[in-house]
Amino acid sequence: MKKSLLVAAALMMGATACGGSTGAAGDGQKQYTIGVSNLGLSFPFPAAIGKGIKEEADRLGVKIVELDAQGKADKQSNDVQDLIAQQPDGVLILPVDSGVAQGLADRLKASNIPTVAVASQVGDPKQRRLKDVYPGLVALVTQDEYAAGGKAGEIAASVVPGGGKMAIVEGQAGFAEVVQRYQEFPKSAAAKGATYEVVARQPGDWVQDKAQSACQNMLSSNPDTQLFYAQSDDMAAGCAKAVAAAGSKAKIVGIGGSKLGIDAVKSGAIAGTVCYKPEDLGKLALTTLYQHLTGQKKQDAAFVTYDTPAITKDNLTDCTPQW
Repeated sequence: MKKSLLVAAALMMGATACGGSTGAAGDGQKQYTIGVSNLGLSFPFPAAIGKGIKEEADRLGVKIVELDAQGKADKQSNDVQDLIAQQPDGVLILPVDSGVAQGLADRLKASNIPTVAVASQVGDPKQRRLKDVYPGLVALVTQDEYAAGGKAGEIAASVVPGGGKMAIVEGQAGFAEVVQRYQEFPKSAAAKGATYEVVARQPGDWVQDKAQSACQNMLSSNPDTQLFYAQSDDMAAGCAKAVAAAGSKAKIVGIGGSKLGIDAVKSGAIAGTVCYKPEDLGKLALTTLYQHLTGQKKQDAAFVTYDTPAITKDNLTDCTPQW
């Protein structure tokens, strides 16, 4: 999603505890302050989510306090404690580690701060289904990662029909998406008549250079690999470099719909991707929390999502990159 995800602490907009403050227009309406614990502002996807959050906040007249966890679970824990001390009206959290985020959600609930998880699940993805939203959260606003992985499997079946040997470039350990983006992949591929033998798995940590190294290593061990499934577009682009350098004919399927990914589909470097829209996701998350706070739409452990179409050369215009 992941994530090319992590670095640099940032307090993006000044904030005060929100109590009974009024809107900037002086219209007597309460002005809400919302804290944002972003998993890593130096990474394109969460940075684009942050952009969407701020744009929607500007539209609604909401103050934002954004803290950057720099991809570190311990820093995110400290950031959440800092936000609790400021007593915002609500918090949006983009979890660095889904397991660690359980404790953070519990702390926020104990402090009576309505919280929405954004882009990643709270709770162990091996124990909790994606739509089984962690108790105490207002909502989880994210992609349907299962469905997206399934669409990636359908793309794979169309470019390596019947199946074959597959290697997987996984995201960083601790991210729920590592599990979720694979879960429906083989089922969807099988439904299209393709069964893949997974011959290797290596982490690319969501970034291009590590993914390139991972694919080089996997190709060295398994030169007859026919398909690489990279769990993010950045990793797919890195893998494409390794495949080209090795003279391999392996096909690559990514996920994310980034500019890098869409350009790679256009050039033929990767076979396809799944279109995520992080700016839209940020706006949706902010709106969900705002409507809960104002009473327009109260929610309790709701699962909120949006459409993520599969993209190949045949329908490139269906995805306008937002990151």
